Amino acid sequence: MRIISGTHKGHVIRPPRGLPIRPTTDRSKESLFNILNNRFDFEESDALDLFSGGGSVSLEFCSRGVRSLVSVDRFPGCVNYVKSESTKLGFEMITVVKADVMQYIRNTTDTFDIIFCDAPYSWTEYETMIRIILDRGLLNKGGELVVEHHSVKNFDSFPEIIDKRAYGQNVLSFFGTD
Repeated sequence: MRIISGTHKGHVIRPPRGLPIRPTTDRSKESLFNILNNRFDFEESDALDLFSGGGSVSLEFCSRGVRSLVSVDRFPGCVNYVKSESTKLGFEMITVVKADVMQYIRNTTDTFDIIFCDAPYSWTEYETMIRIILDRGLLNKGGELVVEHHSVKNFDSFPEIIDKRAYGQNVLSFFGTD
């Protein structure tokens, strides 16, 4: 995995072996950031990365100059790796949080322009998580929630869905607010 663009373009991301992660594929990540780059000014955006794992998406956001980023994962090895990499790269805009994602979104008082979620494909709480984020107003006006998921999941019943992009078995579903 590499950082695709920004101040640290080309930096290789090598999480330690044994972490419980399924990194976002380079194809999906490149597509995600191409889409977001056309919708947001990263330097004016606050982002949240849920289930951040090895930090590929978090570090990409930082390299592209987001104003602030919160990276949330419950596994100590993931949290420690993202903290270490962000310190090494000088990303002062990142806050790494060790927490259960559902607990975090139920309790945070922060709001974001972009929320990215890459839960394990077997996770069963996608719908609940999406509803909590949207109903609690965690997105700023004009903000978007992006959920990466397996193609067997379908969120078309959500009235807030604004876009969906498939990349093989990976799908990026976009939810928006007014």
